[in-house]
Amino acid sequence: MEPNHKRSGYVFNIQQFSVHDGPGIRTIVFLKGCPLRCRWCSNPESQESKPELAYNQNKCIGIAACGRCLKACPHNALRQGEDDKPVALRDVCKRCSSCAGACPTTALHTFGQLMSIDDILEVVERDNVFFSRSGGGLTISGGEPLMQPDFTVELLQAAKRRRINTTMETSGYAKWQTLEQACHYLNTLIYDIKCLDSSRHREQTQQANNIILENFVRLTAAFPNLPILVRTPIIPGFNDSEEDITAIINFVKGRPNVGYELLPYHRLGQPKYEYLGKEYPLGNLTLREEQFARLNTVKSALDNPCLSKVTY
Repeated sequence: MEPNHKRSGYVFNIQQFSVHDGPGIRTIVFLKGCPLRCRWCSNPESQESKPELAYNQNKCIGIAACGRCLKACPHNALRQGEDDKPVALRDVCKRCSSCAGACPTTALHTFGQLMSIDDILEVVERDNVFFSRSGGGLTISGGEPLMQPDFTVELLQAAKRRRINTTMETSGYAKWQTLEQACHYLNTLIYDIKCLDSSRHREQTQQANNIILENFVRLTAAFPNLPILVRTPIIPGFNDSEEDITAIINFVKGRPNVGYELLPYHRLGQPKYEYLGKEYPLGNLTLREEQFARLNTVKSALDNPCLSKVTY
């Protein structure tokens, strides 16, 4: 099938010079839409499939000095607040982005825009010199990239035609046929496994984990030569016990070309909840450094030589 380079998808960020999401220096394309609602999500702007209005009140210079957003909104979804700054009426907002287009300070801006495959690859290929020297390339992330299945597969296919090294980050919560199709155009896959207990997984993400685990088993059987890095974000009170990590390692060990990594919980995405008019679900929760170090010690003791080391 020839890729349709005019096909467009919703992108909320393109991050250059990343060194943590695949081999070498990479450009990460973040796609909108996710079937999970992880309580610790650091990219809340990725969850909805369509563009969303964000409002950073700290950047606003006030209605008296500006007021362009109120005049630009055709739906009267902004009103004057007590501090002379606009208040967004999100239940009235139609997401037309007129106010964001009128805002001179980007206090109002939009998370998500339609981009074509060619537009994306034009940005990615600007870093070709770094890719060739470091073994890097394109990483597709989200959200969940497979929420835009045709677009993601065709973007990967087009990248491979241009000889760009490809990586995808996925929660694994997708139709097997879509995941399988994408893997034909991948050099590396990064796969989240958060918890083996389905009820606790549903409690923290609003989805059970059976599809995720079933897809992982099928994936390692169907693509034994595809390097897969399994990641577990360590969330206090959810999956931060030795039993949780041991269970995941026992589930993934012995499978070909699979590595395993723990990620520490952080709150770096917390301000974006406020920009979207949402409350951060986990409040001031913190992960103790000594607890994360202890889990890494458990991991080191268990995964050598149980897990293959992914070679990029």
